[in-house]
Amino acid sequence: MTEASGTPRQLLPLYAAGFVTAFGAHSIAASLGAYTHGRHASLLALGLLLAVYDGAEVILKPVFGSLADRVGPRPVLLGGLLAFAVASAAFVLSGNPAAVGFARLGQGAAAAAFSPAAGALVARLSPKTGHGRAFGGYGAWKGLGYALGPLLGGVLITVGGFTLLFATLAGLALAVALWAAAVVPSVPPLPRARQTVLDLARRLSHPAFLRPTAALAGATAALAVGVGFLPILGATTGLAPVVTGAAVSLLAACGAVVQPWTGRARDAGRIRDGAGMATGLGLAAAGMALAAFVPGVGGLLGAAVLIGVGTGIVSPLGFAHLAGTTPAERLGQTLGSAEVGRELGDAGGPLLVGAIATAATLGTGMLGLAALLLVLGAVVAAATTPDAQGGPSRLSPK
Repeated sequence: MTEASGTPRQLLPLYAAGFVTAFGAHSIAASLGAYTHGRHASLLALGLLLAVYDGAEVILKPVFGSLADRVGPRPVLLGGLLAFAVASAAFVLSGNPAAVGFARLGQGAAAAAFSPAAGALVARLSPKTGHGRAFGGYGAWKGLGYALGPLLGGVLITVGGFTLLFATLAGLALAVALWAAAVVPSVPPLPRARQTVLDLARRLSHPAFLRPTAALAGATAALAVGVGFLPILGATTGLAPVVTGAAVSLLAACGAVVQPWTGRARDAGRIRDGAGMATGLGLAAAGMALAAFVPGVGGLLGAAVLIGVGTGIVSPLGFAHLAGTTPAERLGQTLGSAEVGRELGDAGGPLLVGAIATAATLGTGMLGLAALLLVLGAVVAAATTPDAQGGPSRLSPK
């Protein structure tokens, strides 16, 4: 599968790239509500500002993933990080607060380039027997970005407004780009068989792609709902903002801590991909149910732990499985397409819970997502092919 073996020193800049996209997305998104309120903008404007980053990623990640396969992932990684720095710096230089939407669009397009390229490099610079640990580390750094983004973003905005936040993001992306250029080795593109649209559709409809991608989408949906709706549930039972904020931080911390452990356990043969992903989805579903049925601080913190641990189990298993069943010459395209599934889960989970909550109650909405997660887990667990359990079968290009 892999023709290179990277050292931890060479993988660290790739982990840092994952931190950049997570920190960049959440540090800005968490403060956009106050930004639009201060400018007397509508909720529609807020929704557009929130969606433009993810929208760019959904559209462009498969495109840039395919480009990484064609020219090699390292140039796409470096180009994306530099573009992220330029988009962030452009907002600072413009001096126009209304340009935040254009800046987020540029950041999202840049993240769509370096995110799948980083994932492809993690896979190609790691031995197949070490994919779990490598993707566990990558996911942990992204989880750290999700956790620190709202907190540090709020501090930076308090001190120097959005100008300081975007300047920090520009400097961070530039620093990671220079770090990666210095230590990440060049991984040349591999020869590829000609691929038609039908070949691509067949490969992306293969169970070895659909099952882990569906699991990743479900886990991301649970994470988004946990971050967005657990504070609301806590507030309805009279809990203080510091408690609900602590629950969200606990959720993110659990996810970040459990991912490297899960990856190491997978590589050691203690966790199989299908069973592990199903278990993670089941834990996240249990967290949703606990939040719905048990009011107060106990239910809230217990739900945060279950959701964080559950989603943290799914992520490294899903990506390691995809990396292990995909030909190296198609890694960028496959991982970019799988990232689209995660983005759809990120948007679809809150939409599902919000729609059910509007018609019934928020607790009912959480139970609705829990039921969906259990169904996804059952589909993954019921798979009998070697692909579902991390076997040798691969997503051939034809």
